[in-house]
Amino acid sequence: MVAENVDLLNRDPNNLNDQIQVMFDDVIGEPEGAHSIDCVFKLAYTCYNLCKALAYKITTCLYGCPLAIFWGCLFAGIAFCHIWLCTPTFKVLALNCSLCRKCFTMCVDCIYGPLCETYALCFSRIRVTNASE
Repeated sequence: MVAENVDLLNRDPNNLNDQIQVMFDDVIGEPEGAHSIDCVFKLAYTCYNLCKALAYKITTCLYGCPLAIFWGCLFAGIAFCHIWLCTPTFKVLALNCSLCRKCFTMCVDCIYGPLCETYALCFSRIRVTNASE
């Protein structure tokens, strides 16, 4: 849990944000026949990249730590609920459903078992023959 172990080169090792394409070439493209003056395009490239970097750094400085605290607390709460509430509740349900299943199976075997055997014996004596003309 020490910040010394953070990989500062690959900050998205699980590729969580592959859908975010925000490089200049991903956003701005001039097709053939619609080219601006070269110096304008180069200046636009520089302005875009500088403003994007500055705006991102400012917003992460202002909101990065508070949002990290929020998300950390939220996922801790979710983990707590799953560990201490959901899993034990499902265990109780599984135990009770097992008992209900045994009762239901016993009732079905006692009531419908003999009926099915009786019908099977009655219908087993039926013979079907195919008569050709």
